[in-house]
Amino acid sequence: MTALTISLVLVLLLVVFGLLFRIQILTAIFSGSTNREIGTSNRVNALLMLVFMVVGGALFFYSFVQAYPKMNPPIASIHGHAMEKMFWTTMVVIGIAFVITHILLFVYAYKYQHRDNRRAYFFSHNNKIEVIWTIIPAIVMATLIFAGWKAWTRITGPAPKDAVVLEVMGKQFNWLVRYPGRDLKLGVVNYRLIDASNDFGFDLSDKASMDDFTASEIHVPKGHPVLIKIRSRDVLHAVYMPQFRVQMYAVPGMPTRFWFTPTTTTDEMRAKLGNPAFNYELACNQICGLGHNAMKFIIVVDEPDDYQAWFAAQKPNSQNADLMASFKQMSKQTGLGQGGSQEARKSSINETGESPATMPLSAQSSL
Repeated sequence: MTALTISLVLVLLLVVFGLLFRIQILTAIFSGSTNREIGTSNRVNALLMLVFMVVGGALFFYSFVQAYPKMNPPIASIHGHAMEKMFWTTMVVIGIAFVITHILLFVYAYKYQHRDNRRAYFFSHNNKIEVIWTIIPAIVMATLIFAGWKAWTRITGPAPKDAVVLEVMGKQFNWLVRYPGRDLKLGVVNYRLIDASNDFGFDLSDKASMDDFTASEIHVPKGHPVLIKIRSRDVLHAVYMPQFRVQMYAVPGMPTRFWFTPTTTTDEMRAKLGNPAFNYELACNQICGLGHNAMKFIIVVDEPDDYQAWFAAQKPNSQNADLMASFKQMSKQTGLGQGGSQEARKSSINETGESPATMPLSAQSSL
């Protein structure tokens, strides 16, 4: 906060000085002493360019050092290290270009300030320079893009067959999470069956939906791949899990996906940070309306045995009396689900884009 306050004060002072010099120039024009006054203000402005470069650079460096821990939370996934390396490689390459060009910008503004006894040099064209500053950035950017594409295809491509599968759905302004039940298959959902008791729109005429269950926290086992299927019920949201280096948009009408392997349990991260209140968090980092800041969801990374115990304790849809009653009522009103047409069933499957889900723990098969 102190650095931000100092920066704002300095910017305001620069604005004030700029306005004062502008007033001075206008006064000089009306008084007939234009050349002398413009020469003075021109030299002062040229010097201020150097001052701004030094002061602004120092403040940037200070704010960067202060904010670095918040920008880089501990990594708790396997792919996170590769993503972090790629990010900082890109930042270093772009940062070097940024620093060099801006030093030249401010230094040239000072060095080539207006002087009455000097004429500007007209430099029309140079093929060699054009080729250099076109080809080199093109090669560098293509290399960075290719590396990013490789990393992106790994984490958004097919997940390992033993991955834990869960679905996250964003809506204004909270997250809904469901897991496949003992049959290890996510059942069919249909948005036309959504009501107050059936947030997901479960189609309980599909047997695979009967043992699905919703959760108030996301639980995943340490050391096993996790596939997150992502949907949105209304507007654009974003699934953001900073410690796992996971970010993926939740797009209305277009299912997306992301898989990762957690490496550190919640308890281990609490011990590492010395913070017993720490929790992994799923947050929406895409501004989606007035309640955007409320879109947070706790993630718990368990040891495999603890995850199995948590999974076994969950109650399937078939034990939710309100959900069952709601489904029957909505089915009668819409003609979907029980007694619904085969065409409607196919439509709901296509909308969901679901496929059979498997879990990584061999012991799950006995649950």
